[in-house]
Amino acid sequence: MLMPKRVKYRKAHRGRRTGKATRGHLVNFGDFGLKALEPAWITSRQIEACRVALTRQMKRDGKVWIRIFPDKPVTKKPLETRMGKGKGAPEFWVAVVLPGRIMFEVGGVDKTTALEALKLASHKLPIKTKAVQRPDYES
Repeated sequence: MLMPKRVKYRKAHRGRRTGKATRGHLVNFGDFGLKALEPAWITSRQIEACRVALTRQMKRDGKVWIRIFPDKPVTKKPLETRMGKGKGAPEFWVAVVLPGRIMFEVGGVDKTTALEALKLASHKLPIKTKAVQRPDYES
């Protein structure tokens, strides 16, 4: 599971998920990418599930790039706890994803394999996504 080795502060504010991604919105490393169409928090478990789906579908050919990292802690209070007594303990880690963000990239495989692998990975995510191709890609 992905998570930071160490952080400056244990607990973070929730923040806002408004606007579109201005960084990480182009396919830079591979030939095909999986682009987010909605804002969301993607957990480290979901990222790992996508990685496994991609590598299995591609039969460990080619290369997979993970372009998001879960660096935001999400806290939870224990069940059946009364209000007050401060903020809960960190429970899991999420990556904040805005619309337009390229989350995963694949390269080194043919177009049909790459698109099928990205489609399977998209089923592991809680948001709408779109498979995109590098603009200068030629088969």
